[in-house]
Amino acid sequence: MNPNSHILIYTHKITPRVKYIFNLILKDHLGLTFSLTTYIDEFKEFEGYKFSYSTTDFDSNFHIAGHSLLFESGIREQTIQMQNHETYFKYFFKTYKNSLPFDVFAASFYLISRYEEYLPFKADAFNRYEFENSLAYQYDFLKIPLVNIWLHEFELVLKSKFPKLEITHRPYNYVSTIDIDNAYKYKQKGLMRHIGGYLKAITSLNKNDIIDRTSVLLKKVKDPFDSYSYQLRIQEKYKLDVIYFFLLGDYGMNDKNHPSNNVNFQNLIKHLLDYAKGGIHPSFGSDKSTEQVKIEVNRLARISHRDVYNSRQHFSMLRFPETYANLLEIGITNDYSMGYSNNNGFRASYCMPFYWYDLDDELETGLKIHPFCISETSLRYKDGAKPKTIVEVAKPLIDYVKKYNGELITIFHNDTMGTAQDWIDWNNAYEDIVKHCINKQND
Repeated sequence: MNPNSHILIYTHKITPRVKYIFNLILKDHLGLTFSLTTYIDEFKEFEGYKFSYSTTDFDSNFHIAGHSLLFESGIREQTIQMQNHETYFKYFFKTYKNSLPFDVFAASFYLISRYEEYLPFKADAFNRYEFENSLAYQYDFLKIPLVNIWLHEFELVLKSKFPKLEITHRPYNYVSTIDIDNAYKYKQKGLMRHIGGYLKAITSLNKNDIIDRTSVLLKKVKDPFDSYSYQLRIQEKYKLDVIYFFLLGDYGMNDKNHPSNNVNFQNLIKHLLDYAKGGIHPSFGSDKSTEQVKIEVNRLARISHRDVYNSRQHFSMLRFPETYANLLEIGITNDYSMGYSNNNGFRASYCMPFYWYDLDDELETGLKIHPFCISETSLRYKDGAKPKTIVEVAKPLIDYVKKYNGELITIFHNDTMGTAQDWIDWNNAYEDIVKHCINKQND
């Protein structure tokens, strides 16, 4: 144990919540080691770096007054009184007789655990938690990784108290993720779906769709959603870390990919996974069904001949605690669903990976959460970005993640990088975003 990177913390009660958030902040975020003690004499006699964390007053040179949240169990409405602050931007869980103006540990836990999503809320049409319900949206910090701001300032406080404390940070990292919701627009769809497509185009007088479909089926032109050679070219050019998420659910209203037994679709999956990592994209139809998710994971494992550990929910069907509990049950260890499907930003107010804390069972789990903050669909439809302004619109989010040495995760789809009429002018958007994401010093 390096004494220059170790801290002793006194607290009146050691709970799973206390251990979890101290582990996240001190160990994972700041690269420190720490010990917790409930013995006052041990704390007073310790000659190294130390501070106290308790809901009661404590005679300590460095005391952080604790909110009750970390010493509770169960879920109940919390009183949130948001404060504006010049240094911390915004905070809640204000405390007194404190080395900090608020309880940074409890407030961080509240946001990162998604405590508010366990409470009753008004769901959207797909029974999802809407971003409008969140504190981050209501108090205008959805586009800001507020917890990272807090922890940066907390680090400065630690360094002022303990100038020789050795803090280390993980390097900035960019991961490009691509969702394959619909591998091809026309190819490999089967006779009945082609007949249905032609009938729909005829009844709606969509002459262009008839021409495009026929040209693809006669192999005169490339399928509009077939942008895979472009993706691989960008990956090689910029040496990207890429993860593909494949939708392998049964056909349904919101699950319209190819059958998992389609040989050409299987070959595409194998081809892409020769160059990148893969993961399952649990279908809309698998919502609330652990068994269906397991079926889809097994499909990907059989096709790829690899174990499946990565997942991202289709339609961002993320509900606490059911979604993550189901993923853990079937062996998923990394989830990439932490974000909103229709608004870019920081759902957990944090731009680094973290382990999911299950508030129902009051324990830290082995499921690592990788928050995403940017998708091209939200940039276009929510933020109003145009092909020429997409980097300008995305830049503030990207720069925040760079500033705090986070893990930047973007979402693109194969159909938005192809030649589909809806996205015809967006061909270079992916590369434009990538160029700004790849380098910490590329501004």
